[in-house]
Amino acid sequence: MTPRAKAVVDRSMPLLSAVGLFVVWELACRLFAVPEYLLPTPSASFLAAWTYRDAIWMHALQTLLTTLGGFALAVAFGVLLGALVGSSRAVYRAANPLLIGFNSVPKVAVVPILVMWFGIGTVPAVLTAFLISFFPIVVNVATGLATLEPELRDVLRSLGATRTDILLKVGFPRALPFFFASLKVAVTLAFVGSVMSETVASNLGVGYLMMSASSRFNMPLVFAGLLVIAAMGIAMYGAFSVIEHRSTRWAHRGGESL
Repeated sequence: MTPRAKAVVDRSMPLLSAVGLFVVWELACRLFAVPEYLLPTPSASFLAAWTYRDAIWMHALQTLLTTLGGFALAVAFGVLLGALVGSSRAVYRAANPLLIGFNSVPKVAVVPILVMWFGIGTVPAVLTAFLISFFPIVVNVATGLATLEPELRDVLRSLGATRTDILLKVGFPRALPFFFASLKVAVTLAFVGSVMSETVASNLGVGYLMMSASSRFNMPLVFAGLLVIAAMGIAMYGAFSVIEHRSTRWAHRGGESL
């Protein structure tokens, strides 16, 4: 196979795998005569997405905005806290048990508290997306900063670099691969948080649309909502993958996988 043909195959693999999944799904539902109220076919789900496209667009836009709002808060807070944890052993010892304990609390149990504090609507969804997505950013940024080679740190100090200089000019650039890895994980978790909150306490968003559709046993619309969420998550993941590739080429020696 020529390099050009191999590149074409590599680029088409995600599309081919998605099409293969939908074909197997469609055939399995039809072959085993699965009732639509249990598991609709992909064709029925896509038809529902087209039929209710105006409502889906409105709710998907709401979910996207709340997710990005919570994700932006998670990035700002996660980078700040990760920098403190990764650059100070004292802060690490003080904050690490609290972070682990907080991350262990199921966020679905926090949603009713947020509703009591802020009411039903957008704010609980934004805060839930934030709460569920900031932890990977904190951990990865802290890891990237904490694993800076002691020898490199000693050399920089011998050249007159201050602790702030080392952190800003060496620590943060070196932690970029860790940072972008956390962003790709966190943005998908942010969708989980916002949709979870919308199913509990909201009158807008894909989560609310899915709950409303399930109450009417409209399973094709429910799965259409799931497909929309998956598509948005894949799009955001892909966007950060492109940014990561352009920003951290120095960290990748080649395109070959292990």
